[in-house]
Amino acid sequence: MASDPRTIRSIAVTAEDAVSAYEASERSATRPVLRITPPFNGRMRARLHLPGDANEGSEAIHLRPADLFDPERLPPYPEPADTESEIRDDPDLDYSTELHHDRHVERVEEWRERARGAFVETVELDTSEGPHRIEVKVLGR
Repeated sequence: MASDPRTIRSIAVTAEDAVSAYEASERSATRPVLRITPPFNGRMRARLHLPGDANEGSEAIHLRPADLFDPERLPPYPEPADTESEIRDDPDLDYSTELHHDRHVERVEEWRERARGAFVETVELDTSEGPHRIEVKVLGR
């Protein structure tokens, strides 16, 4: 049946979509998801989506970005205050707004690279028939 999510064996998601969704959920009130839309089949694509638009489908599956990452391997998202402390604690550096900005951009880029290596291999979908485990295939690591 095309509306039965238990027919899904794997999902493909781009690393960029998943990392961006996770990052947005960490740094803003935005709650993006990775959405899988019917008709369902063995291999599906999960795409970045902002819930609440007029085209919401009742049968679509929404995955939280955090569900696609292994919490043991995913470093904490860098906070601007931590970057500022790092600069101020270094006796060889003089704090400036530009240095803070540049250093924080570097920390976020480092985090994004490490996040690309922290994907889970499987994820569990909640279905009306109970949990259903599927493989996660990451594109564009």
